[in-house]
Amino acid sequence: MRAVVFDDFGHRPEVRIVDDPAPSRSGVVIRVEATGLCRSDWHGWMGHDPDIRLPHVPGHELAGVVAEVGPDVLNWSPGHRVTVPFVCACGRCAACAEGAQQVCERQTQPGFTHWGSFAEFVAIENADVNLVGIRNELSFTTAASLGCRFATAFRAVVTQGRVAPGQWVAVHGCGGVGLSAVMIAAAAGARVVAVDIAPRALALAARFGAEVCVDAASILGSVAEAVADATGGGAHVSLDALGSPRTCAASIKSLRRHGRHVQVGLLPPAAGTPMLPMDQVIALELHLLGSHGMAAHAYRPMMEMVEAGSLRPDLLVTDVIGLDEVPEALSAMAAGAKGGVTVIEPGRPPRKR
Repeated sequence: MRAVVFDDFGHRPEVRIVDDPAPSRSGVVIRVEATGLCRSDWHGWMGHDPDIRLPHVPGHELAGVVAEVGPDVLNWSPGHRVTVPFVCACGRCAACAEGAQQVCERQTQPGFTHWGSFAEFVAIENADVNLVGIRNELSFTTAASLGCRFATAFRAVVTQGRVAPGQWVAVHGCGGVGLSAVMIAAAAGARVVAVDIAPRALALAARFGAEVCVDAASILGSVAEAVADATGGGAHVSLDALGSPRTCAASIKSLRRHGRHVQVGLLPPAAGTPMLPMDQVIALELHLLGSHGMAAHAYRPMMEMVEAGSLRPDLLVTDVIGLDEVPEALSAMAAGAKGGVTVIEPGRPPRKR
């Protein structure tokens, strides 16, 4: 199969021919029809994830068609249209028994713990636990955008953030996961403040339901002050959707009393350790929460909203590329998010120059 491979961290990947994957006894091989290009892939390529072994194929947001199944798989067969959460669970540990597959003790993650979906085929373990069926009406490109950023944002806003209609939600960082959070919070009836430094990202945030947009690069005061002014005292829920010491601290400082901070963006050690305003956490009795993906069994409410049209993840997709364009696109992520979601279609021919 054709796949995007890198042999050294930070060195430009290349598209080459590698061996096709084979399914494990409880796993499947999926023919990849579409896969998202996520900032987490950039972190992995830069060496920020200890699980990656070289050479490596990245990619963890995917949708496609089941091509092969292992002998112990009960619920899936070749031809099924599927997507998967980026955290693939074992289905047997204590966390899985509690229904918390997103923090499975023996989790696997395509594109991190093993070769991922920037390829024509990808292997997924424990298929009966991890596969999510998708209807014919949902395009593979849209389905691929759900697996990491959109599903993570859905759980962060709805389950961890416990957002209620009329509450203020601040979203710090309007890349793919941030814009997803803006859309989901607005659909839940919340009032949204979007924070970013890129005009295009803020324009998209406004399009997807943000009531107030804060350009963090041009305001005179602090981000927290701007959010407090916009919300009449601070957000009820604030998300760091970027993952940096600065945005993490700003998100916490943006909260009102009894507010909830949800950390969604990764905070790799290379970025530095956040200096958290714990005096404010104590004084205002704030809640600090993490959010790590969403289990396959929890997808149904999100999928129902997508199918009903109240959530439109397809509108977040701003670019579609082929495998041959991935090395350049991955390298370009060092400059920061450009707004929206880029999706890779492995069968797509390269663009003409």
